[in-house]
Amino acid sequence: METARGLDRLERTDRPVFVVVGVFDGLHLGHAYLLEHLVREAKQRGARPMVITFDHHPDEVITGSAPPLLCDPAERLALLEAAGVEVTVVVHFDQRLRETTYDDFVAQIAARAPIAGFLMTPDAAFGYQRAGTPETLAALGRERGFEVVVVPPFELDGHPVRSSEVRAALAAGDLASATRLLGRPHVVSGIADTAEEGSAVAFQLPVALPPDGTYAVRLDVDGRTRPGVARVDGGRVLLDDVPPGKHVRVAFLAVP
Repeated sequence: METARGLDRLERTDRPVFVVVGVFDGLHLGHAYLLEHLVREAKQRGARPMVITFDHHPDEVITGSAPPLLCDPAERLALLEAAGVEVTVVVHFDQRLRETTYDDFVAQIAARAPIAGFLMTPDAAFGYQRAGTPETLAALGRERGFEVVVVPPFELDGHPVRSSEVRAALAAGDLASATRLLGRPHVVSGIADTAEEGSAVAFQLPVALPPDGTYAVRLDVDGRTRPGVARVDGGRVLLDDVPPGKHVRVAFLAVP
């Protein structure tokens, strides 16, 4: 998968792209459904499926407070690649980007690669004041020669799957619901650091965690996976048997 840190660093090409724009935090079942459509629609048009996402949650700039991450940035890229995405652009979300109009944003993409189309849900929007809706983008596409495909949101038990629901389930300690919404166990990853209680996993950004307590987990250390136990305490993940300095992935298991 080609990865670019910003649209200005995306390699110029004459190969068309089919684009979806979003945070993609957590890569839950709703995201997986959207990516399936993205890959399919891109293939039908002879285009590369492209995701444009952000280096941190836009709410950090828009509201001044971002929710804790459901997915490590590196893990997110790996999951996008596994879903069949061929190009991912990670854009820095700041006040300048917030004030960029949707048509200017589209022009920045088109300057790097021909646009075959965009994939959106009915409530999706991007650009200044969220003016880039499916309707306005479709009108722009008729002028500039690209399509807009709108798909209904993915639903589970009659309700759309959203990242906020995953966070709420984790905050309530309902790992079974979180696992069901994600389609896999919730994973956090970081570097193990020395702590009085053993090792504490250090995170680059705030991550979503279940309430304080002891949990059955699956640990991945140095490429080796094994069962383990983790303690969540005050926003830290404490482990007994992981040496400091090791990169570790901790998957929280929903135990009946």
